[in-house]
Amino acid sequence: MAGEASSGTFLQGLERGLAVIRAFSADAPALTLSEVARDVGITPATARRILLTLSELGYVRTDGRQFSLTPRVLALGWAYLSSLDLGELAGPYMEELSAATRESCSIATLDLPDIVYVARVPTSRIMTVALGVGARLPAYPTSMGRVLLAGLGAVELDVYLSDVQTDQLTPHTVTAPDLLRAAIDQTRTDGYALVDQELELGLRSLAAPIHNSRGHIVAALNVSAHASRSTPDSLRQEVLPHLLHAATQITTALKHRGHL
Repeated sequence: MAGEASSGTFLQGLERGLAVIRAFSADAPALTLSEVARDVGITPATARRILLTLSELGYVRTDGRQFSLTPRVLALGWAYLSSLDLGELAGPYMEELSAATRESCSIATLDLPDIVYVARVPTSRIMTVALGVGARLPAYPTSMGRVLLAGLGAVELDVYLSDVQTDQLTPHTVTAPDLLRAAIDQTRTDGYALVDQELELGLRSLAAPIHNSRGHIVAALNVSAHASRSTPDSLRQEVLPHLLHAATQITTALKHRGHL
């Protein structure tokens, strides 16, 4: 670091901006300007300029006294997550899962307000929308979205639920913030999510989390099935054990490779 600074390539402003972002944590989700300045070791004037810049860019929000991060900071980690090459690593396990269940399976990460597909093994076309790597869907009506939202911290989830625009995509779509929060809480309790025709009529989906070495949810794995050949109970009884096993295998493989 010192060598880079002496060569004139080190950007102190960028370093301070990243330090301000890192000042927020689960133990300190909201901080005053003076607390940020103290924790980062910068002047209040510098802290104010950085916080206002981050606020203008959408990475920080304020109630006039305290500042907190917004879910947009998760986008900063998207390049890293996409570089993990989950498709290559998870491919064999997804193939086994698809063969065992005879259904399509996918992996997605969170880029609020959406989920982004990073791997997919299709069997047959069961959705009207064509999905592939890089495809995006809203998080709230999808099983992988529910799993990923369940992994957010309390402040991030509060911000998401207060800001997200929910559309009644089908008669079954959960759109009320309190009901959506309850569904996310249930997902966190169960360790999986089952979404029944909320994204599209005729589509049922079951998802499970993929964790990093600290236990944080970094991706979600799902199995999708047409409602004509599945019921919620049959998915839980016949598909869920295979899904949970595959998610555990992928988590273990990522840890062994040293990515997470």
